[in-house]
Amino acid sequence: MDEIELETKTTMSREDAAAKLRQIADSLARHNQVDLVRDGRRMSVAIPDQVEVEVEVELEDGGGSLEIELSW
Repeated sequence: MDEIELETKTTMSREDAAAKLRQIADSLARHNQVDLVRDGRRMSVAIPDQVEVEVEVELEDGGGSLEIELSW
């Protein structure tokens, strides 16, 4: 299978970001998959029962980042 990579970056409020994370988590817990939509195209990604979770925090002057990665 060819590698498929889909990356999006959007500016939104902290509350909207939390809602997006809840939506992803709910889909993962209920349907064992995550649905992504970009440019009107929908992609469903099946997630196995066991995953590796990586959480990374970077703090710098005036900003930072929090990355949450699931891999299998």
